[in-house]
Amino acid sequence: MGSVSIVAALVGSTAYAQDTATAGGDDKEFLGTVDIGESTRSVQTNTATPKTVINREEIEERQASTIAELLDSIPGVTLLNGSTPIGSGINIRGFGANGTYGTDQKVLVMVDGATSGSEELYRIGTQLFTDPLLYKQAEVIRGTVGSFEYGSGVIGGVVRLETSDASDILKGKTGFAVNESLTGQTNGDGFVTSTTAAFMPSETIELMGNYTYRQQETLTDGHGDKIGNSAFKLPSFLVKGAVHFGADNAHTIKVSYNQTTTSDRDVPYDSFGTTNFGNVDRDTKTRTVTAAYTYKPVDNDFVDLSLVYTYADQQIDQQAVPAADNALLNADQRYQTTKITLKNAALFTTGSVRHNLRAGLEYIHRDRKDANSAPGGTDNRMAAFVVYEVTPLRGFTLSPAARWETQSIKGTLDNGSPASYTNEALMGGVSVRYELPFGLAAFGSWARTESLPILDDLQTPAYMTQSEKSRSWEGGLSFDRVSLLTQNDHLAIKVNYYDTKLTDNTSYSGVAEVYLDGFEIEASYAVPSGIYVDFNGTIVHGTRLRTNGVIDDWTNLPANNYQLAIGKRFGRVFDIRWEGVLAADREINGTVHEGYNVHNLRASWFLKGGTLDGLTVRVSAENIFDKFYTPALATRPAAGRNFKLTLSKQF
Repeated sequence: MGSVSIVAALVGSTAYAQDTATAGGDDKEFLGTVDIGESTRSVQTNTATPKTVINREEIEERQASTIAELLDSIPGVTLLNGSTPIGSGINIRGFGANGTYGTDQKVLVMVDGATSGSEELYRIGTQLFTDPLLYKQAEVIRGTVGSFEYGSGVIGGVVRLETSDASDILKGKTGFAVNESLTGQTNGDGFVTSTTAAFMPSETIELMGNYTYRQQETLTDGHGDKIGNSAFKLPSFLVKGAVHFGADNAHTIKVSYNQTTTSDRDVPYDSFGTTNFGNVDRDTKTRTVTAAYTYKPVDNDFVDLSLVYTYADQQIDQQAVPAADNALLNADQRYQTTKITLKNAALFTTGSVRHNLRAGLEYIHRDRKDANSAPGGTDNRMAAFVVYEVTPLRGFTLSPAARWETQSIKGTLDNGSPASYTNEALMGGVSVRYELPFGLAAFGSWARTESLPILDDLQTPAYMTQSEKSRSWEGGLSFDRVSLLTQNDHLAIKVNYYDTKLTDNTSYSGVAEVYLDGFEIEASYAVPSGIYVDFNGTIVHGTRLRTNGVIDDWTNLPANNYQLAIGKRFGRVFDIRWEGVLAADREINGTVHEGYNVHNLRASWFLKGGTLDGLTVRVSAENIFDKFYTPALATRPAAGRNFKLTLSKQF
């Protein structure tokens, strides 16, 4: 809002200068360009929803090996073994990945609108096998209030990944371009090559393709010891195309295909490294298909229509090593999720009231292969959702949202007999935000959601008619102001408090209810000279009510975490920054999880002119003091000191 205000002021000043010049003659005065302090990441102060957006530039700067590693600088997000795609996961606000399951269905992961991931695959991971370099944006919505447009049962949050388009590479101009990126790292002798080709023969046609190959040998921790099950090879590719047609190119058809594979030989079945079940040869393939039609006429704000088909396929083939008749180790798993979403967004005004209404219908079909410890079946759902943002008074915004979902779930019991159940749920919430003229805003929300039964619980009839339920209260303050301390500096702060209660639990053994509350803080400050500071923090407290009536600590509780970055930009040529991460000690039911502090250095050099024009050099030193530590919730130590070098250039 502060940026909008300064732009409005500049536009008004420019208009006044031009009017004055015109009155006295034909000459017009150009006021020049005003530089406003810019930080690494924008704090989303203009919404009550607690969300964070990581753009393409930051994706490249962070040089992350996995999506989980990319998101670890977001408050409320905790990684489970995040430096490898296998045996890792994402935990948001104490829900999601944990030391037993790669997911608990309370964190929703979406790739180009496709719902990705498995249900409760024991000791393997989230199956979020994809490469960060395929994407132009990663968005994390924390909590429930912003989730009803995307799914049900979201308590931890939503991770939304969006792949790149040809128009992004070519800046909307026609032509052909190739972008090549090479990365090497010292810890684990890692290597990455990523090649992107983009072609726009006209403004109506977009074509692009990307191939990324990522390889890493066994990592070492801060003591110099090898980290088990940390080596991988990860080839990925993306092909995507779009056609725009009709008056003002209002119609668009867009298609994309995204695939990532891994092949691991003689590795532990338990990729979390906590139990010795034996070794397997494991082949994993993740595929995502999206086909979308959109219609957005420029002269009609009532219509912003989209019809989107998505297909997500996660396939895991395993064979015991040495070969043996072991039903657990030889289990092959496969999840196929098909989704069709019809949605329209309408913008309109009645009197002095502005309206933003998004409504849609959704069909979801999940087909799961029958395997040992992972029962198969089908889960069909129909859903309707509405998100309504209304601004009746200056500075005041009211945003109610609702989702209705019905389910038909079928499978086969262990005794061979068929089983089927139907369920439905109505969920929703509301957020309120009020902004004062000087950049301060207050906001609050209430939300309730339900997690419908899953195929994993098919053998337990009592669970198949019982939805998990949660409610969340949130509230906070934000401040966004330009020219606060010095001319054209920019300060943005957002503090959010949440209180979440989970009841009717079926996901965690021996637990009836879970109670969580905490604070999340995001802040940035920058001055036009190039100096900037970013800070975020998480303070969380959680307990559980066990089925025996005992109340104790929630075992999936992350540590209180604080992250600070201080950097300096030298024009548009050089950027250097230091990052510090502090995690406090955490005691859970008498067991102390030791905190840690880690320091990183990053620098980017954008070459201009000559034969190297357009070359970008990025270097980083992660964990520069070679600290030995194990993050809360992780089942293996973090990587020790690691130097990374990336060279990228667009031709």
